Amino acid sequence: MERNLKNVLVVSFGFLLLFTAYGGLQSLQSSLYSEEGLGVAALSTIYGGMLLSSMFLPPVLIGKLGCKWTLVLAMCCYVAFSLGNFYASWYTLIPTSVLVGLGAAALWSAQGTYLTIVGNMQARKTGQVGKDVVNQYFGIFFLIFQSSGVWGNLISSLVFGQTPTQGCGFLAVLLTAVFLEPVRDAQPEGEGEKQAPPFWSTLLSTFKLLRDKRLRLLILLPMLSGFEQAFLSGDYTRSYTTCALGIQFVGYVMICFGAVDALCSVLFGRLARYTGRTALFALGAVTQLACIIALLLWKPHPSQLPVFFVFPGLWGMADAVWQTQNNALFGVLFEKNKEAAFANYRLWEALGFVIAFGYSTFLCVSVKLYVLLGVLSAAMAAYGAVECMESTKAAERTKPAEEGVTQTKL
Repeated sequence: MERNLKNVLVVSFGFLLLFTAYGGLQSLQSSLYSEEGLGVAALSTIYGGMLLSSMFLPPVLIGKLGCKWTLVLAMCCYVAFSLGNFYASWYTLIPTSVLVGLGAAALWSAQGTYLTIVGNMQARKTGQVGKDVVNQYFGIFFLIFQSSGVWGNLISSLVFGQTPTQGCGFLAVLLTAVFLEPVRDAQPEGEGEKQAPPFWSTLLSTFKLLRDKRLRLLILLPMLSGFEQAFLSGDYTRSYTTCALGIQFVGYVMICFGAVDALCSVLFGRLARYTGRTALFALGAVTQLACIIALLLWKPHPSQLPVFFVFPGLWGMADAVWQTQNNALFGVLFEKNKEAAFANYRLWEALGFVIAFGYSTFLCVSVKLYVLLGVLSAAMAAYGAVECMESTKAAERTKPAEEGVTQTKL
């Protein structure tokens, strides 16, 4: 098997094992530990910790440890959370939730950075376009990773209680530590070994990258990802599925979402080289827009059982666009500052989750759908502006080259 692809598969199956264990526990927190609000407090602590750690931690850890060992260390934080659930109390769940929050930002930033590096390495090796290979690798990753939602929710649906999946976290750590190869980002030709930047510069690199106008426009994309995932997992399952069908159908609805998301991820990862990312972003936007409008008009009834699965299926298709194309876009546009770019991605996605969960208890579902509609519209407008900026830059780079060829002919 080709070396870079092997590394992508190791990362992917590591995340599959890790989130099969963690995802089942996360989805049951508020149900298993409802007394005195322990479960909700644990989930709030996780997202709050992720929001704070995204601001500073990922570039520092990746710079010091490299992507591989940052992944291993962050996975250990998730394993600690699984162990905390064996003896669940305020003294075990809250500290381990803090660890997950701190580790989550580093985990996802290292994953995005690693896949971007190996994608570009493979492109240089085979003479392909870098963004095409990066897209393909993210598609493969999300195909395997999103299937963790299928297995985790299937277990949660069949066994409502402590699941026997905690050991999967240990296997994820071992798989990554033993089989994943460390990689270094290649320097552009003609450049020597770069001197390591000062510690404070690395610590603040997440915020320094916000000087780039493109990033300031694109922060709405990860926020949209947070809003739309929070709506499906929190509001759709509670206000539509549970109210009409009962809580026993929630796991199966989420399985439908995860399965479609996984299959569409690998499809879109390959399709992007033929259609370009703009067409896929348009597909995701139109699909999610149609779902939002339909949900505003729909009156759910138990007799409409297939419809309850159509919505998460379409939502999964749109989410596959956001997950594969957003990550690839950040990796391609900010190739020289990948660590800070992916830290920003997780920061703004976590903020989207926090805001959505924050207003979930006092806004009605229709208002939440209008908020989501507004975020979707603004995110697509901002994305379109960035694509226009990139097209203008590409045209300016091409023009001098064309003029040089004309002068040579004369």
